[in-house]
Amino acid sequence: MKFQNTPNFSHGQQDKIGVLLTNLGTPDAPTKEALKPYLKEFLSDPRVVEIPRLIWWCILNGVILPFRSRRSAKAYKGVWTEEGSPLLVNTQNIANKVAEHYSDKSDVIVDFAMRYGNPSVESKLQGLLNQGARKVIVLPLYPQYSATTTASTFDAVADVFKKTRFIPELRFVNHYTDSKKLIIALANKIRKSWEANGKADKLIFSYHGIPNRYWHNGDPYACQCHKTSRLLAEELGLGEGEYLTCFQSRFGKEEWVKPYLDHTLKALPSEGIKSVQVVCPGFSADCLETIEEIGEENRDYFLEAGGAKFEYISCLNDEAEHIDALSEIIDKQMLGWNVEADVEMRDKRAEALRQSK
Repeated sequence: MKFQNTPNFSHGQQDKIGVLLTNLGTPDAPTKEALKPYLKEFLSDPRVVEIPRLIWWCILNGVILPFRSRRSAKAYKGVWTEEGSPLLVNTQNIANKVAEHYSDKSDVIVDFAMRYGNPSVESKLQGLLNQGARKVIVLPLYPQYSATTTASTFDAVADVFKKTRFIPELRFVNHYTDSKKLIIALANKIRKSWEANGKADKLIFSYHGIPNRYWHNGDPYACQCHKTSRLLAEELGLGEGEYLTCFQSRFGKEEWVKPYLDHTLKALPSEGIKSVQVVCPGFSADCLETIEEIGEENRDYFLEAGGAKFEYISCLNDEAEHIDALSEIIDKQMLGWNVEADVEMRDKRAEALRQSK
């Protein structure tokens, strides 16, 4: 194996802890030209699409990329901001706030990366190592574990270290489904909406879906989504009939985990449910799937079916309670990793060794 020639370890450099927050990814611009390479990278990941590679290559390059790139570009244009993609902006803001939380610790470096697109996992990991990170915590911003997201991020991290001579101590956050602080932060976000707008007939927890086959093959994602919903309902004091758990963002003709959000919203008005509030506890930051798919597309489904009031409750993004919850997760991963104390102990041992000679 050929290693990268640029050293990522400098002798005598202060040891630091690197914290890398990761999210799914975004194109560089809301254009067909920018969407095509982004979608190709995303949909070529065997963790995302578990179809024999040759068959999928033909479908992806012959059907999906030529047509979906244009449609996706149109959707992105509808949510794009002056600062750029909402997911990129919101994730960067989260990372900045987490970095502020550790601003008094000279041995902690915080950054963020995208699994697909820019900034890449490789570039940001190399950046942390070049700044002296000898211990690295990777926190994918997915509260619930899925092979399609969390494991794919691990693959990207592993691919980087396959090419480097120096491998740091690594801690990788698998999930934080039942983080008490996260549950409270989400519940408080919902309570604020109730205070401002009143309670709807039904509160819907919507999560990104996965193919049903993945769940049957052992992916715990759907189970963890239901656990998050249950914990949220308990925190909010909701009865069983006051909330629903649904799954959004299906792709293709294969059966995905149910109930489907769009089908549910189309059916609820005929059942006497005229107002709904939708929140997405599986998304750490607002993005195309929350702003456009929930706030516009699924809103229209509900209203066109006879619903009277639809409200999307936004993600936690860089709100203080969210940053506090993420920082607690990072603090737990840092246990035993007091780098400044380790350096002091190492220097004392080196001095003792010199005096013994």
